[in-house]
Amino acid sequence: MNLFFGMHKNRLAAAALVGVSVLASAGVASALPASPSLAAATTSAVSGPEDGVEAVLLHGSTRASYFWDDSSGRAGDTGLPASGKPMQKGMIASPSWPLLTEGYILYKGKRAKFFVGDRGPGVPSNRGIMLDIDAKTFADLTGGTFNAGTLGVDGNGGMGHIDVEYVITRWGDGVGRKNHPVAFSTGAWGRKDPNPADPPKTVLAKSGRPKKVTGTEQVSAAPMSAKPKVMAEALSAAGLSVREPGAVVW
Repeated sequence: MNLFFGMHKNRLAAAALVGVSVLASAGVASALPASPSLAAATTSAVSGPEDGVEAVLLHGSTRASYFWDDSSGRAGDTGLPASGKPMQKGMIASPSWPLLTEGYILYKGKRAKFFVGDRGPGVPSNRGIMLDIDAKTFADLTGGTFNAGTLGVDGNGGMGHIDVEYVITRWGDGVGRKNHPVAFSTGAWGRKDPNPADPPKTVLAKSGRPKKVTGTEQVSAAPMSAKPKVMAEALSAAGLSVREPGAVVW
């Protein structure tokens, strides 16, 4: 645990795939033949930002603070972060998400990858501050520099809190709420969540900005090299068409 920085210095000391879900919501999954090669092709087409889209399991916004646990106690921390992993750039603390959940923070056109490695903020989460970003990432996002001596951020105009968007791309397997964050005091961080939030009809474009998919949108799909005739017939039967070089249109 740690002492979180900024305006409130009282952090609690306690310890895909989009292509598949979007196509399913449009009635495509049931219309396509059960083909391993098709499934693999669809997966590869939406697996990462290089292909234009990646998984979006949850998208929202909140106010965020920052922290840095080095286990020395000098910043008020009480030991290693709750995940047992050492403090590092890209680690955030969440009051309710499962540990090792992964995603991105979006702030003023910048995108920073994260994983949940600690719990917090504590009391501040009761006031809507639902993310604690590691100090190095916070410095990058706000144009400041990480101060290894104070474990704080310098040169960003004194900003300790910022309003960010968050995108979850993978849920951790342990206890915690797989939905929009709630205050630490709710105890959601210690309960297994059997009902994760339904993934939004959203893709994460190369720009890093989540984008809603509507009935007129186009989502890149795999090239039609694998069983092209069978795939085309299946899409046609579902009332869909194919735009070269292989993007599904609905």
